[in-house]
Order: sequence, then C-alpha cells, then structure tokens
Amino acid sequence: MAETDWDSVTVLRKKGPSSAQAKSKQAITAAQRRGEEVETTKKWAAGQNKQHVVTKNTAKLDRETEELHHHRVPLEVGRVIQQGRSNKGLTQKDLATKINEKPQVIADYETGKAIPNNQVMGKIERAIGLKLRGREIGQPLEPKPKKK
Repeated sequence: MAETDWDSVTVLRKKGPSSAQAKSKQAITAAQRRGEEVETTKKWAAGQNKQHVVTKNTAKLDRETEELHHHRVPLEVGRVIQQGRSNKGLTQKDLATKINEKPQVIADYETGKAIPNNQVMGKIERAIGLKLRGREIGQPLEPKPKKK
C-alpha cells in the first residue's frame, strides 16, 4: 500500500465569504485595507414595505398654489343638488342608492369637496331632474326622446 502523509492537507475548494459576510462592515473595511475595489450602493426603501409611496412630485403638487390644484365641484352645484333632492323628498342616502353610489359621494358633491366626475354628475342630473353642468345649472333637465 502507498504511504499516506497525514501531516499535509490538500484543500480542494475554498469557499469565499457568504453574501452576509461579504456585506458586513468588517469585510468591507478589510477589503479596502487590502486595496481591493469595493462598490457600495444604497438601496432605496430597502427592508421596508413601501409599495405606495408619496413621491416628491405628489407632495409638490399638494403644496402648489392655484396652478396645479384639482378643480372641485362649485358650491352652486351643491346647492342645486340639495334643492333638487329635497324637492323630490330624497335623503342623501336615498339619492345615493338611486344612482348606485355611496352616500359620502353625495355629501362631497353637496359640500363642494368632490372632484367632478361626469358619470356621477349625469346620474345625479337624471335622478333629480335638474342640470348640473354647462351654463344652465339649476334648469330643468329636458328628457331625451326615446328611440323607437
């Protein structure tokens, strides 16, 4: 049999540092001392659950003055909705149910807090029978002729 040398050790493969070890502060400073090239990048929102983040542009838009703000429903339209609703004997909840919207939507339109949506405005116009858009706000809505 061949003689075996038990004193010498043969390393077949030496593992490099694991990713966690390579990213540690000690490993980075040791690599810098050895003169190796080290690239570090900071990940944005790393380790946080930030899927819906308020971007700088959104915050800037919120702070912006008259130029970039969202237009709201005029108070005149809110008053017309209230009058039309009360003339028909409807509560906000009844009107909301009639047009398949939430009662909060009607409240927002009446107080002038809502951003106008033509679909919702059209539903409210048909439900109360008064115009809410254009020059003739508050005038009775002419029923469209039915197609035969």
